[in-house]
Amino acid sequence: MSPNPQWDVPRALGVARLFHLVCGVRDACVTPFLTLYLRQLGVTALWVGVLMGTKHLVAACWTPFCAFLAKRYHKRRMFLTGSLLGSAGASLLMVLIPPADRNPGNYFCNGSNRVISTVLPLGVSRTMTMTSTQGSVLNHWAGAPSLPGSRHTRALDTSGFPNGFGKDQEGILGGLQAYSVDSVAGARITTQARHPVTSRLRVNSQEGTFEVGNATLGPLPGSTTLGSPGNLSKAQRDAQALSHSSKGPQWTLILSLGFVVFWELLTAPLAQVADDSLYEYLDFVDATDRNRDLWLWRLLGMSAGVCGIAALVGHLECFLVTNGPRGVIHFYSYALLSTLALALSTAFPVPIDQKRGPSYKTIKALSLIQGDARLILLAFTVLWIGATASTVQNFLFWHMKDHGSSELVMGFSVALSLLGEILFHPFRTWLLRKLSRVGVLGLGLGCLALQLLYYSFIWSWWSVLPVQILSAISSGALWWAVGVSIEDLSTSGVERSLGTVFRGYFYESGSSLGSFAGGFVVMRFGIAVLYQACCVVLLLWLALFLSTQSRLPREQRINYSKLLAMEGSDASDSEQGSERDWLVKAMREEHEDWKG
Repeated sequence: MSPNPQWDVPRALGVARLFHLVCGVRDACVTPFLTLYLRQLGVTALWVGVLMGTKHLVAACWTPFCAFLAKRYHKRRMFLTGSLLGSAGASLLMVLIPPADRNPGNYFCNGSNRVISTVLPLGVSRTMTMTSTQGSVLNHWAGAPSLPGSRHTRALDTSGFPNGFGKDQEGILGGLQAYSVDSVAGARITTQARHPVTSRLRVNSQEGTFEVGNATLGPLPGSTTLGSPGNLSKAQRDAQALSHSSKGPQWTLILSLGFVVFWELLTAPLAQVADDSLYEYLDFVDATDRNRDLWLWRLLGMSAGVCGIAALVGHLECFLVTNGPRGVIHFYSYALLSTLALALSTAFPVPIDQKRGPSYKTIKALSLIQGDARLILLAFTVLWIGATASTVQNFLFWHMKDHGSSELVMGFSVALSLLGEILFHPFRTWLLRKLSRVGVLGLGLGCLALQLLYYSFIWSWWSVLPVQILSAISSGALWWAVGVSIEDLSTSGVERSLGTVFRGYFYESGSSLGSFAGGFVVMRFGIAVLYQACCVVLLLWLALFLSTQSRLPREQRINYSKLLAMEGSDASDSEQGSERDWLVKAMREEHEDWKG
């Protein structure tokens, strides 16, 4: 090894591990909670799916292009620095997005302990503000009297609605779980619903009518008081506020889409450029096998970060952020940790002597997939994995929030799944001996389907925690089996590029598809139906995968780099001789096939 400090491998690995640890903490501050923050802003489930689908689509297209430019023009250090600095600034732009409902009472922290925290129902883009008179009217409709100076909470009773109120409307209001009324003038009506259809509930404060969807149910009992001279100006102001508030959701969607795309353009190249840089650094001194544990450091960072930021938000946010929507502390923490990672990037190993010609390994990997039926089947498997995993990332926290979970419980659920993957790592070889790689793939898909089915039936704020341990199989073992399959089916020198194609193209494309479709399903049918549908799709694909895999021709590819890297210290001389004979025979057969 050269005494040049550029090739100080132990120091380079130490910096890389610390860098991945900090980046894991940084990503955990925002990534799991991003859709929850968008919900807090008032973005509907359909548009959350569009935003996240666009985000994954940008990552799939932009990441390989930036990695190519960084390698082609020897600007990896510049890409690392620019990505970290730019993503820190772009994350702060998310704080500037105004909520769809601009009413200051919707903010979680505004210096008053009397503020009722508002959780937007699924599919609701804005909430409604009622006067005390309207609150009394709603109490009358619900069959409950309005008590001065007190809050009254109970379920709605549809028996007091006018004649002709059909079963469909009863089902709509049946999803309205609770309401709270303060008799003080101008008090908020806070609703919590578990079904997106409750977004059709509207009160027309100008006409004194109660509307569900496109149907006007008639005048509210006691609504004549709304037109009295004493309350006329207040009713007009409420009507004007509702009419002008339609511009709020439009700006919220436009700014959210623009900032999310801009943020992803700056963030996406970081991981790929860093991995390529470290790999070529270690490849120069034949030490690439020493960077295989870096993913463990990233998972450890994410486990610590997701619990830490959840505890920080739950206990200190109102002291740190006195005026603003709940969740902005996620982005401040992300920017702070990006600055720390930026300092570490100055020492990140980047090879200086890059005098290699242009590489077309990505094109070779794509052509290899095109000509191999097993790789095509594996590609579709990864596509479905990405599609179903995106539904968990996008809407599981919504589902938990609807059942009363705090952000600390949400963060702990993510940490459980990540720690399960880490603890399962030592048993991967034992599992492969018991099952083939196809068997491990099937087991992982089955566990993922079981998890999704369980998510659709959660009943309490804690009920999601026990099933998270299955992530050791549904995520850890599943991706490890995918990696082993790629190594077995690839040719020499293309393994890493093939793995990048599977994770960068197929997984991200599947996540984009799942986000687009998932938002639509949640808006129309609910989160439980989404997870049940994903479970059915995975089970059908599992059956198709296992039945097709056994009928495909078995072709053993010769991976020379893997053979040459075999350690024969524990093998006998005869075994070493047979291995050399097998290698020579394989090389001759391939040469004859090439000549033919």
